[in-house]
Amino acid sequence: MINGVNAKDVAKLAGVSQSSVSRVFFGGTPVSEKTRNKVLSAAEELGYNPNEFARSLITKKTRIIGLVMKGVENPFYPQVLKEFTTAFKKLGYSILFVQTNNEEIQKEDIDMLLNYNVAGIIITDAMLSLTVTNDIKKSKIPLVLFNRKTEKNDFLSVCTNNLDASRQIANFLHQKGCSNMVYISGDRNTSTSRDREQGFIETLDKYQVEYKIYESDYSYEGGYQTAKSIVQKGEIPSAFFVANDIMAMGVLDALRKHSIEVPLATKVVGFDNIAMTNWPIYNLTTWEQPISKMVEKTVNYVMEEIDNYTGIAGNIEIEGQLIERSTT
Repeated sequence: MINGVNAKDVAKLAGVSQSSVSRVFFGGTPVSEKTRNKVLSAAEELGYNPNEFARSLITKKTRIIGLVMKGVENPFYPQVLKEFTTAFKKLGYSILFVQTNNEEIQKEDIDMLLNYNVAGIIITDAMLSLTVTNDIKKSKIPLVLFNRKTEKNDFLSVCTNNLDASRQIANFLHQKGCSNMVYISGDRNTSTSRDREQGFIETLDKYQVEYKIYESDYSYEGGYQTAKSIVQKGEIPSAFFVANDIMAMGVLDALRKHSIEVPLATKVVGFDNIAMTNWPIYNLTTWEQPISKMVEKTVNYVMEEIDNYTGIAGNIEIEGQLIERSTT
């Protein structure tokens, strides 16, 4: 209903039944071309467009994609939301955004999406419980894990090739002559952090380079406090690899606060290539996640599954690239 205009108003102006209006907009028993033209003409005159939720009550389908996101404080994810919104809008779909405050998606979050009869679901930075997994599989609604993957491969996941990225970062820093390094992880229960850690330390082990690992939480404050603690212990490494950009910015600010020159005394590499990394105050060397390609793969899969549900699962990993700036 737009501006107070509903299907009953359209039916009255067109001189047809309200059920005829519903069949024109929502499908069902065919109507004559004459009736269709009357309804569309009346709808245009009144400025009426069918409400998506009303459509779903009749057809049990919508043109809505549910997007569940936890890390809205990380600038990487608002950029992801923007790209998904733009991509689906071009296809005539809208985004129903759900923010969760939990590491694991709660059943009530998924129940809400199912109650809205969403056409597809994208989960960006949270995990699925067994109960939630079973509920989604029963619903036969396509679901993609974005920037996450699961060991069981219950659903399709789309992410950067984190293993190869961290190997390349380790090689890059080794070639720069860095002889001892620190890796600051995010939540080590996530696939992204585990893969970045694994590729990095495998490569350093190959070169017999010393390293230490610190766990943080993917936040600016987490990066700042971790680096502050390292500095206060007098254990300045020749390089920091930080699991995301927002933590790396915290690391840089902590180093500057303690007059540690970057890149002379130590080097810093982040991960994501969010817009802020190119700000002059940071000018951070980082690994660029190919967001547009990741979004494109996700959207294509969701649309194909909406048309013909198969439930196919697996991992799609897309190559990124190193963006070298002044912190190395």
